[in-house]
Amino acid sequence: MQKSLLQNINSPKELRLLQQKDLPQLAQELREYIINIVATKEGHLGASLGVVELTIALHYVFNTPEDLLIWDVGHQAYGHKILTGRKDIFHTNRQLGGISGFPKRDESNYDTFGVGHASTSISAALGMAIASQLHGSNKHHIAVIGDASIASGMAFEGLNHAGVTDANLLVILNDNAIGIDPSVGALKQYLTNVKRGTQKQDNIFEALNFDYSGPIDGHDLNAIISELNRLKTIKGPKFLHVITTKGKGLKQAEENQVKYHAPGKFDAKTGDLIAKTASLEPPKYQDVFGYTIVELAKNNKKIVGITPAMPTGSSLKYMMDEMPERAFDVGIAEQHAVTLAAGMATQGLIPFCNIYSTFLQRAYDQVIHDVALQKLPVIFCLDRAGLVGEDGATHHGVFDLSYLRCIPNLIIFAPRNEVELRNMMYTAQLGLSLPIAIRYPRGRGITIDWEQPFTKISIGTGVTLKKGNKLAILSIGNIAKNVTEAISNLNVSHYDMRFVKPLDETLLHTIFKTYKTVVTVEDNSIKGGFGSAILEFATVHNHENTIKILGVPDAFIEHGSVDELQNNIGLDAENLKTIFNTLL
Repeated sequence: MQKSLLQNINSPKELRLLQQKDLPQLAQELREYIINIVATKEGHLGASLGVVELTIALHYVFNTPEDLLIWDVGHQAYGHKILTGRKDIFHTNRQLGGISGFPKRDESNYDTFGVGHASTSISAALGMAIASQLHGSNKHHIAVIGDASIASGMAFEGLNHAGVTDANLLVILNDNAIGIDPSVGALKQYLTNVKRGTQKQDNIFEALNFDYSGPIDGHDLNAIISELNRLKTIKGPKFLHVITTKGKGLKQAEENQVKYHAPGKFDAKTGDLIAKTASLEPPKYQDVFGYTIVELAKNNKKIVGITPAMPTGSSLKYMMDEMPERAFDVGIAEQHAVTLAAGMATQGLIPFCNIYSTFLQRAYDQVIHDVALQKLPVIFCLDRAGLVGEDGATHHGVFDLSYLRCIPNLIIFAPRNEVELRNMMYTAQLGLSLPIAIRYPRGRGITIDWEQPFTKISIGTGVTLKKGNKLAILSIGNIAKNVTEAISNLNVSHYDMRFVKPLDETLLHTIFKTYKTVVTVEDNSIKGGFGSAILEFATVHNHENTIKILGVPDAFIEHGSVDELQNNIGLDAENLKTIFNTLL
């Protein structure tokens, strides 16, 4: 029986003591270690399996952490974490109090740059390389970026700048033809032609003044190590094209790369997904969006759907399957997605632009300059709003109410359940004179019979959910569920305001005249969000009521389940009940 190599490796220093001929065994052990833990603890699987050999080679050839290694997005960094001192705590990955699912600077010296959103690695690595030049240092700087991420505008901005420097920068393209969903666009076809040897045009990366090499087999350790050693001797910006297979080493993960990107629990030995107990459950909000837009689009030929690289995650895939000529995956290009929607709106189309809340941050200027300023009726569907759970601080959608609320001409709506989401989508496509942002959470809703006949929603109106005498509670969005549970035995009133902009001022005046104390509850930052809007309303209209704001505190919230995180910050039903009782 072979002696285990991985158990004796606690840092790349031990890795570099191995003979090169032993590295394939280490690769096998590292794959099995990742599979065994992710099978029970869940997480991102396929991306890390695909770069096992590349990860080993990078730490074997380069003197990390003195040489700086940056992983784009970070889905693929599990092997890196295990080899850099976190093997014994890797089972805590993405769990409350455990290590992050993404590289994080304050977690390890080997995590040189915090990531979670795509296409930042080249710019960051170039910044580090220029800093090293200014410091008189000769260290190496390596950015590992996928073929989906390199198609993003920011990645090209970084390449464009790097090409006119003499910085000691190595960009490694991890080319597996997929991000979370399959890569799209003309660059994908270009890279396919390069791999096939049929590319007749000039090499785009050489044209940008990079010393290009490859493509090479990303699972051939000897070939990778040989090429990395050669590139260490080359001055200036370098580009290595590496071909890998996402999910390498697990048959099902190779064959179903979308599903096994983050598969949930599975059998580590067979690779088969563990079937969940069949039960009648409410739908995921993303599926309510996906099915509803198809339903609406069949009756309204002006409707189009847009998503930046998230057709499966947003469920726009349903529309792409049924009417591909009217549904567009534009790749990791949020800025383009927003302005594309704006252009479509000028020509009478009704664009539903579906972007995760945390990713719309990347297209903020476009929302202001290209949409709101021109009053173009783009319908933004912001998936994953609020706390999203185990992906943590880089992915929580807890700033959208704050960063959108200050924009003129923008309607902001948050449904408390799936029926409200459907009805607002229906209302928006009937025709609005302004753009609208509809924000809804990750995961399942609360309504089994959600496919109800459409009802038009009056813009800027709230609804009364419960009448009481002692206290007025104002909520926005699906946090209403927690409030409803908290007040089941309390003599209080509960209002679902539905709109953060415009506010239902008629209803608010009635509330402020009726109750001495008003409480606002939201799953957005308390800075600048829904509660702030209510405070502003009270100040403008000289209401002197006591107002208490409950929401996400002014801090970046780490990873854990949504229930755990809500409990930590006091937004779960039990904590809310305690707070409400103190105010009675």
